[in-house]
Amino acid sequence: MTHELARALLPCLLNVAIVLLLSPLYEGILRKVRAAIHSRIGPPITQPYWDLLKLFGKEDLRSVGGAAYASLPPLTLGSLLLLATLTPMGAAAPLSFAGDMIVVLYVAAMSAVLIMLCGFASGSPYAYVGSSREMMMALSVEPILAIALTVGAFKAGSLALGSMTAFQAQNGPSISMAIAGLAFFLALQAQAGKLPFDIAEADQEIMGGPLVEQSGPRLAFLKWAMWAKQLVLAFLLVEIFLPWPRFGVLPVDLPISGIKALVVLLLVAVVDVVNPRLRIDQAMGYFMRVGLASLSALAFAVIGK
Repeated sequence: MTHELARALLPCLLNVAIVLLLSPLYEGILRKVRAAIHSRIGPPITQPYWDLLKLFGKEDLRSVGGAAYASLPPLTLGSLLLLATLTPMGAAAPLSFAGDMIVVLYVAAMSAVLIMLCGFASGSPYAYVGSSREMMMALSVEPILAIALTVGAFKAGSLALGSMTAFQAQNGPSISMAIAGLAFFLALQAQAGKLPFDIAEADQEIMGGPLVEQSGPRLAFLKWAMWAKQLVLAFLLVEIFLPWPRFGVLPVDLPISGIKALVVLLLVAVVDVVNPRLRIDQAMGYFMRVGLASLSALAFAVIGK
């Protein structure tokens, strides 16, 4: 019994460790790339780790009291770690038996909802506006993720992420999966809070949005959660839509998936650098068009393309 429990827990711990340890590193690499595009030296790659250490060492100042408000930031990070255990990373998801695509979508949306609650509970009008924008972006972007994954589910004939990955790896590229993967990538840009879709944060307009009243350890949890979210979604993108090459050996497949996820996030960083921020109405109109494109992918899947 103990041996079976260890076999079940070790893959979960591996995915959690990957997300916790690599998400700040990837963020440091993205900062370095953005600095290079701007012709700057930029901070060292390890700077996000030092940022977290500094924030965890600061005093925990709160705009409002209450255990519920204080628990929201660690719960946000916890929701992303749960999502990591449901996401394949070079191998089948450790908790694939506990949830399919629908559960993954619910857990992915949970982090955005918790960040909204942080803003609404803080008592700041700026945080309230930021959370309202976060809600509008979520309502625009989450359906695109759902449709893109539905295309994979329709092609594989299963809601299980492992089945989608196996089908795509075995059958190769298709028109429907290519369009759905592109739609997923465009939604990832907004999910990561990068330009031109960092509308909820909008430093020059509402001074940090939902996070304006967060500081110290609570801000560290939230920043770590945001870095973790972009990494987990990048893994989800490359595992479902770009699973090649696949060798069936975790020590080989995991680094390959990690490199592909880094390439995806580097593309996100480039888009972030070269684009100005959109207004909320422009962003919602843009994602309406992306949503229609993802529906066309579903139509191609229905006819077998």
